[in-house]
Amino acid sequence: MRLRLGAALLLTGVALVPAARPALAQTVAGAPGGALPFSAAARPTLPGSVADEATPDPAATAAINGLGDDEALQGALSLDDDRVRENLREGTVDGLKATLDTTRNDAQGIPLGTFTLKPSLGQTLNHESTRNGDGSRESRTYTETGLKGTLTSDWSRHQLTVTGEGYWQKNISGSGETEPRASIDADLRLDITRATTATLRAGYAFDREDATDPNAIENATTQAGVNRYSLGAGLEHDFGILRGAARVDLERYAYSDARLSNGGRLSTADRDRDVATVTGRIGYELSPALVPFIEASLGRGRYDLRLDSNGYARSYDTLSGRGGVELDLGEKLNGELSLGYARYRFDDARLKDLNGVTVEGLINWSPLRGTDVTYGLSTTLEPSTTSGESGALAYTLSSRLTHALRSALVARLSSSLTLRNYPSGAASNDQKVWLAGAGLTYDINRYLALTGDVSYERTMNEGGNSTNVARIGVGLTLRR
Repeated sequence: MRLRLGAALLLTGVALVPAARPALAQTVAGAPGGALPFSAAARPTLPGSVADEATPDPAATAAINGLGDDEALQGALSLDDDRVRENLREGTVDGLKATLDTTRNDAQGIPLGTFTLKPSLGQTLNHESTRNGDGSRESRTYTETGLKGTLTSDWSRHQLTVTGEGYWQKNISGSGETEPRASIDADLRLDITRATTATLRAGYAFDREDATDPNAIENATTQAGVNRYSLGAGLEHDFGILRGAARVDLERYAYSDARLSNGGRLSTADRDRDVATVTGRIGYELSPALVPFIEASLGRGRYDLRLDSNGYARSYDTLSGRGGVELDLGEKLNGELSLGYARYRFDDARLKDLNGVTVEGLINWSPLRGTDVTYGLSTTLEPSTTSGESGALAYTLSSRLTHALRSALVARLSSSLTLRNYPSGAASNDQKVWLAGAGLTYDINRYLALTGDVSYERTMNEGGNSTNVARIGVGLTLRR
């Protein structure tokens, strides 16, 4: 079997305007990325995170160890989630998630009893140009309106954080598919004792598949929309030098119809499925800065229809394990790295098992004051819709960089490389996706910011045509 290796370098700060797609589950406003796993009550969020320190997300304390809010690193960290992760809908094998969302919001927020609401409204003007390998070109100019907010409790014990965001696009000229998306996530941390913490999670997310996704419908004017519902519960406890954690995650994926060029609709209901995963983990504290760990998980993916449109039973069982180390050297360097193995066995004997090495990790590095670098690794399952094909394991390497040129001016750089490898004999071709971008954010004042971004994406299909997409955009963000 051939596996896929992916790389994605993304920015902190405001995501590239033309491609600003917060993660389905995949990125939350104000979520810190420096937190290390286990005992959120005893170990608060680490300083030095590039996220908004004024609105910490308690779920991030568990996210980096694969026991936090599921929604995988899904292919990318937060530049353009759909394009970078290329339809990585199932989530990472271990549930590791990069929750870093570096959208700056220094406004004080709106007090609501024991809660603080931090809303923001953004409006951008963008231009996108697409050149296909067959020589055809397509371009569009469009506006994008984005609304996001974070509601955080101010309690002496426990914490509830609700984050939500939605983006709507409207074409002004040219042609091209719009890309609406939205998400809302709620995380409740319960500080049972100083050494024991429980976490309850719930979320919903929507986005639309991109035309370059492996499971995209050919000649569709509007690709299928993906609705994702999630529930989760976790428990963490410190046993002296040992740290234990367990988590249960439930997810549902529901797909809308795709609209065809002839005006008809194509149902994709045979992709609707439920996924349940149970994960356990134990770590050994060699020192406060170094904690080796081992982790194992079992799961089941069950499709609503026993047989898909091609007559295949695609429900599957999962088994995975990994070992790694947590690193905490303070605000300058912290994170986690791990190596493991996963296997996916399908109910239909005609579908080959997917199995292979998995890599997971998230590293936060601040070499200089005002400069933040984030590196991430994840492994993701991509279920296939092609007759006779199982899918692929997707490996993603991601990183991003921001630098404060001045107190009110932040520069961002990004690049990514994704390698999608299918098992030998598969009908699907290997694919490479390269993405690069740059941007600036200027804080006019604490309530208003001006942004400018450019990005370039190239999708290369082995033995087939390539697609090139260039984007540029400027916008304003109002914060309260």
